[in-house]
Amino acid sequence: MDIRLAVLSRGPRLYSTRRLVEEAKKRGIDVFVADPMKFSLYVADGSIDIQYMGKPFLADAVIPRIGHSITKHGVALLRHLEQLGIWTANTGQGIIQSRDKLHASQILARNKIPVPRTTYVRDIIDVESAIDFVGGFPVVIKVTQGTQGQGVFLRHTLHEACSLVQGLLLTGKSVLVQEYIAESHGKDIRALVVGDRVVASMRRRARGREFRSNYHLNGTVEKVDLPPEFEEQACRAARVLGLHVAGVDLLEAEHGPLVLEVNSSPGLEGIEKASGANVAGEIVDFVASQTAFSEVDLDQLLRTVPGSGVLSLQLRNHPNLVGQKISQIFNKGSDIPVFALSRDNKLIWNPTDDLLLRYDDVIVCYGDLNELRASIKNAIIGVSKTNFEINEKEESNA
Repeated sequence: MDIRLAVLSRGPRLYSTRRLVEEAKKRGIDVFVADPMKFSLYVADGSIDIQYMGKPFLADAVIPRIGHSITKHGVALLRHLEQLGIWTANTGQGIIQSRDKLHASQILARNKIPVPRTTYVRDIIDVESAIDFVGGFPVVIKVTQGTQGQGVFLRHTLHEACSLVQGLLLTGKSVLVQEYIAESHGKDIRALVVGDRVVASMRRRARGREFRSNYHLNGTVEKVDLPPEFEEQACRAARVLGLHVAGVDLLEAEHGPLVLEVNSSPGLEGIEKASGANVAGEIVDFVASQTAFSEVDLDQLLRTVPGSGVLSLQLRNHPNLVGQKISQIFNKGSDIPVFALSRDNKLIWNPTDDLLLRYDDVIVCYGDLNELRASIKNAIIGVSKTNFEINEKEESNA
């Protein structure tokens, strides 16, 4: 294949890096490993440039294997590559969103992807109410930034929980109190998502009294046939976090799958051995098929025109508009600038102007931002006025 592929990794001898290089070479791809810490990024008036070890960086696509310790620098590098039009298997934004456990949970929950009940704690006095919210003891206490099971604890009493939270807060950590799923104690499912499908999956089990099932904590792994609902949630979780390649950790709760975490640089050793799947080959094939198509930040593109951009309208924040037609929101005589409507986890492209709006709908539109906001504001005022007049008339008739 006539592409030049760079695997961004500080460990060329690591299993995952070696496997990606091996599979790329099998396919005739010109591949090399590049240390993310050896790049120089240049920004000048009207242009940007990049060098690797003092020489021009020439690549059509990159597969980032960015470790937690260099997240900030790695994301800056990926964003620079994206601005240069170099295709990246995972974007900087996707990595940032997935590595902050609170932010990831917020995005997943907002998109109706089931997650364990979680509370963000900033003061020791909030611990007891947080525990009540997540369903009582035992509870999982974790830091928002962590990897391979580090910074994750199980606590059974209020004294233990308060002592741990206080210690974490004093060291500057951001703390989450999370629901404990008893039926999934010591085990979870890792689904490896590439593109829009799960290419491999495994069940991980903890050893002894350990409740964390991570492979790096000496947990065992086994092949598992993933039920369709688990596969669907894994793919949706990766998609809404902006990841093309992701390891999605799922808990087997009584009422169905819960998405626990999403890893943007999943290890390949455990899952390849457990599943027998050629995960590295799947990733390389996907990259090769996508390299010619760089993704565009539409909002950023439209903002190159002063005053223009993308605007989303969440109907739950404007209940007066529920039941109205799309055409009633925007000024009469103007082109309706709606190009998508999100409903029931699906997108309706170019919805008709007579479509009735529902409570959970999200309208996505583009154009002059001032005109869009003014039009929506007028619609809200107009609907409120109409409803007031109707109520007033009904009261007078009574």
